[in-house]
Amino acid sequence: MSAARHAKVTKSRREFLIQTGAVLSAVSLVKGGLIYGHHVSEDNTIRLALVGCGGRGTGAVADAFSTTGGPVKLVAMADLFGDRLEGSLKNLQTQFPDKVDVPPERRFVGFDAYRHAIDCLRPGDVVILATHAAFRPVHFEYAVQKGVNVFMEKSFAVDAPATRRLMKAAEESEKKNLKVGVGFMWRHSKARQEVIKRIHDGAIGEIHTLRIYRVHGPVFTPRLPAGANEIEFQIRHAVCFNWVSGGFFVDWHCHNVDVACWVKGAWPVEAQAMGGRCYPDAGNLFDHYTVEYTFADGTKLFAFSRHMPNCWSTYSDYAHGTKGSAVIMTDLSDPKPKLYKSQKMVASEEIWRYPEPDVNPYHAEWQVLLDAIRQDRPHNEARRAAEANMATLMGRMAAHTGQYVTWEQAWNSNFQYVPDIDKLTFDSEPPIRADNEGRYAPPLPGTSQEI
Repeated sequence: MSAARHAKVTKSRREFLIQTGAVLSAVSLVKGGLIYGHHVSEDNTIRLALVGCGGRGTGAVADAFSTTGGPVKLVAMADLFGDRLEGSLKNLQTQFPDKVDVPPERRFVGFDAYRHAIDCLRPGDVVILATHAAFRPVHFEYAVQKGVNVFMEKSFAVDAPATRRLMKAAEESEKKNLKVGVGFMWRHSKARQEVIKRIHDGAIGEIHTLRIYRVHGPVFTPRLPAGANEIEFQIRHAVCFNWVSGGFFVDWHCHNVDVACWVKGAWPVEAQAMGGRCYPDAGNLFDHYTVEYTFADGTKLFAFSRHMPNCWSTYSDYAHGTKGSAVIMTDLSDPKPKLYKSQKMVASEEIWRYPEPDVNPYHAEWQVLLDAIRQDRPHNEARRAAEANMATLMGRMAAHTGQYVTWEQAWNSNFQYVPDIDKLTFDSEPPIRADNEGRYAPPLPGTSQEI
């Protein structure tokens, strides 16, 4: 996509609810003596399958159970590791005994477990895709083929070819009128919706600068134990390995990048970045990144990501315009979104703040998704997920390679961490190997290839 064309992409493409195209003709499935239509069963129960039973996947099930409007039940689970599945199941059964029905025959372990779990669902049900990002395009693709609705956690892909695969499946999900929610829960925060609406209405003038921060304590991995299976080790410590999770800049900072681009109403067209590693136990990542994104009109987005001990920390987003500035979010002393009439961001120049407690966005995103299923309303966030993922990948590419990267270069990159991810097993050659001390080499700008 050229910069000129990129600048002309309308905001509607990125609106909170993406309008979908053609509607899938009714599909019927006979099961257990009942006929199920495309959307939801006659008893109004939406059934869930959980693929990826870590903390976020388990939390997503709990968030689904928080909704109103009809019954929700967990009926199948899948994970690479049996201990994670059993731990998640025990947790959910303890908290929600009447909403969990996952007998042993609907518990699946292994690289193909996702297929078996999805196959337990009917059209109108929802699969939760909460594995690490390396597997997301494969799992999403299969769910779309099977015609089930999807909730998929961020991040969504680890390199450009995987993101293109995700986008292709997103386009197919739109054609089938599937309902797809993604893990950008801040899009469902009433506080952020309100402050961004005011910015779009001109409250701080034309945006010229955005700043986003995710700087906090370290996420280190232990050294590879002697004799350990490297594929298993790296997956179990996924956030420290680019090929598994995209690395923490992509896996975590994608939230902030998405919010900043929501504020701007566009995706960046270029990025340059710097980063490095001070602590050797950060897997094969840098432990700090600084990215300068440029939008088509020259607006700058500065992204700061650092994961080190004993350093200043914050999780915050800010916008600056020709007539004032805004706190989009912050974890500092006064967290509510605010608008100011200047760049000082001092109390005396505050002109508005969000007046009430925010909703729980993790619950809100699920309410929107399940309401859309029950009422057959358009709701598909998959395209935006792919675009936000690419914007974040573009920043990581720039940092790791030391090159100035354009939106077109990022989308067209053929670099892949695991070309045959569909065929990966614990016996496969690891995408990266530890040295003799059990540590992993970080990217080397000027040499590393990700474009």
